[in-house]
Amino acid sequence: MSDAMAVRYKVAEAARLAGVSASTLRLWETQGLVVPERSVTGHRQYSEGDVAQLKRISWFRAERGLNPAAIREALEAEASELDESGLALAGDVIPQSQVGRKLRSLRHAAGKTLEQVAGEIGIAASVLSTLERTSQGVSVAVLHNLAEYFGTTVSSLSGEDEPEVRALVRSGEWRAWPRTTPGVTVQLLAEGRNQMDCHRFVLEPGASSEGAYKHEGEEFVYVLSGRVEFVLDSDQFHDLSPGDSLYFESRRHHAWSNRHDGETVLLWINTPPTF
Repeated sequence: MSDAMAVRYKVAEAARLAGVSASTLRLWETQGLVVPERSVTGHRQYSEGDVAQLKRISWFRAERGLNPAAIREALEAEASELDESGLALAGDVIPQSQVGRKLRSLRHAAGKTLEQVAGEIGIAASVLSTLERTSQGVSVAVLHNLAEYFGTTVSSLSGEDEPEVRALVRSGEWRAWPRTTPGVTVQLLAEGRNQMDCHRFVLEPGASSEGAYKHEGEEFVYVLSGRVEFVLDSDQFHDLSPGDSLYFESRRHHAWSNRHDGETVLLWINTPPTF
């Protein structure tokens, strides 16, 4: 089933399936146990994987009496065992796309704990734990900082640099990155290990990088529809409308946000592929 066709549950529906109240689900979200996606209007949307995670959290709380910190540790331990064995535990599937798996593998290879990496990046350990389990819940800026910390790129974490090459990509047949940031969809316009990252960014109303980041290379952005604001070096503001373009060195701190009350679509090219 494609992401567009995947079932999404509202908070009340997800709570009923998990056997808890809607307020409990919101509490678990603040504790970093599960991070649902958001609709265009900002409402929580729970996937089948999220519901499976909620049921597991409920079981740990009711049957084993674990507190949130202990539940996070138990979920991470299960995810590690699942990743190593390739088998589901106790009949439950613990959702985890490749971004989370790759990050956890890199962390383990570096001999780092969740607390160590999170502290050096400047995020809560619970946020990093959720990212490793669900591949969701962080901004583009944080994801880039994590990639840089481990000496890799966001593209690599997302599986974009796989050896398979698609020279021709038809309109509407774009493969998308795993969606780590609410409101931000990144679609591949060229695949394989290329000299350029060629992307189609689709930004929902209010979506942003949630902070500035930088890396090596140069970038070109062209606005296909909507409106976007770019901030370079914290003090240079560029308000872009359809047909406008911006070219800048990637080593400059850059941040962006959708300034349109609807969807904004960008053509975005990085070279070399260091994003």
